[in-house]
Amino acid sequence: MAFLKVDNIILNTNYIASLKLESRTLSGERSLSVLIAAPRFPLLTVADTTAPELYHYEWLHFTGRQAQALRDYFSSYNNVIDLLPQDQQEECERVS
Repeated sequence: MAFLKVDNIILNTNYIASLKLESRTLSGERSLSVLIAAPRFPLLTVADTTAPELYHYEWLHFTGRQAQALRDYFSSYNNVIDLLPQDQQEECERVS
């Protein structure tokens, strides 16, 4: 587990489910998006109901200096293993 401080926001890396290094905000500004998966701890469970969602998902969008700092961190070979060299990257498909 590690904590990342970006200005006044502290991220627990255990809860980061996914990153989009290159995103755009609704206004078209370049951003970095982080999907946070925070566990839910129900106080009471009822046996005859369907299982509640185990995680709460929320996208956080960073722009400007914050986005660049996170992009640098998650692009570093010291922090993330890059499985494909830059010249061989391909688009992945979303499977539903």
